[in-house]
Amino acid sequence: MVDYIIVGLGLAGIAFCEELEAAGKEFIVYEDNSQHSSTIAGGLYNPVILKRFTPVWNADEQIELALPFYERIEKKLATHIDEKISVVRRFSAIEEQNMWFEASDKPKLSKYLDTNLIQNTNEAVNAPFALGKVKETGRINTRKLLNHYREYLTQKNALKKERFQYIDLILDEDSVRYQNIKAKIIIFCEGFGINFNPYFSYLPLKGSKGELLFIKSPNLKIDYVLKSSVFIIPQGNDIYTVGATYNWKDKTNTTTEEAKLELIEKLSKLITCDYEIIDHVAGIRPTVVDRRPLVGTHPKYSQLVVLNGLGTRGVMIGPTAAKQLYNHLTHQIALPHDINIKRFEHFQEKANVKIN
Repeated sequence: MVDYIIVGLGLAGIAFCEELEAAGKEFIVYEDNSQHSSTIAGGLYNPVILKRFTPVWNADEQIELALPFYERIEKKLATHIDEKISVVRRFSAIEEQNMWFEASDKPKLSKYLDTNLIQNTNEAVNAPFALGKVKETGRINTRKLLNHYREYLTQKNALKKERFQYIDLILDEDSVRYQNIKAKIIIFCEGFGINFNPYFSYLPLKGSKGELLFIKSPNLKIDYVLKSSVFIIPQGNDIYTVGATYNWKDKTNTTTEEAKLELIEKLSKLITCDYEIIDHVAGIRPTVVDRRPLVGTHPKYSQLVVLNGLGTRGVMIGPTAAKQLYNHLTHQIALPHDINIKRFEHFQEKANVKIN
């Protein structure tokens, strides 16, 4: 008997594991590595939407919780995953500079937007209209986090590296049974895989495919994240991540030549130096129609719970959403309406699915 079964070990699954460990709860995780969105994520925590110079939803609250969260994980895993790095926005015209200054006067943005513009002196970067720096930013090395966390759970005998079989899930009145394991609650943190979950596939998680390039460019020499129509993230040793594309129709993890050419074209307008493409990856972001997480209990079966839909900002949202869910399940604290799956209650006629 365990307290919880968790299905999926991306950013959402790890965040909920951390809540359970802090509370001394017993749990087992099922992970088949079928979803790649957390692995290929840029991993940035950035409180500003740089396309329009607007604040990220609940950014202050999320960052306040997220930074100590990742610091604790670093100590637990004895590894470094939180890389303090500036995010810099390339301005394409004087008008964008003016928009930046206007945004910096707004209460939710004033502490994040640096009004001392950076004049570009890097000949490899095409930025004739200067650069704007966002403060209090960084990057979580999500690939490293996931790999180390899997090893940690494996050592604890808390990880089963296998596909979860919904047909084997049995619902009792106030618990669940799965094969030879009984638990009080099962949490589904499956990312885009929730669309194949017979209990939660009614939720409007559309998913958007993103593709990234990894390039090697010895002459680029930037030590900040450069954001324009694409972002460039330094990885060390002259290697950079370039991304990302958005495709709402293709739901596969297969890389495409179309996305590769799109990224190359946008990159050509941003840098002037030579580079070599050394890798090309793809994954499906768990994106919800209203761009808010999917958190809460099934409308009919209270022992079935979902924590999903973190979208493009999972490193920021994950720790907050996991804590809110744990407090809801343990202390009956109401979930905020904007993340509660009850906001999609008009889809509930599809929710009363039972396969056993």
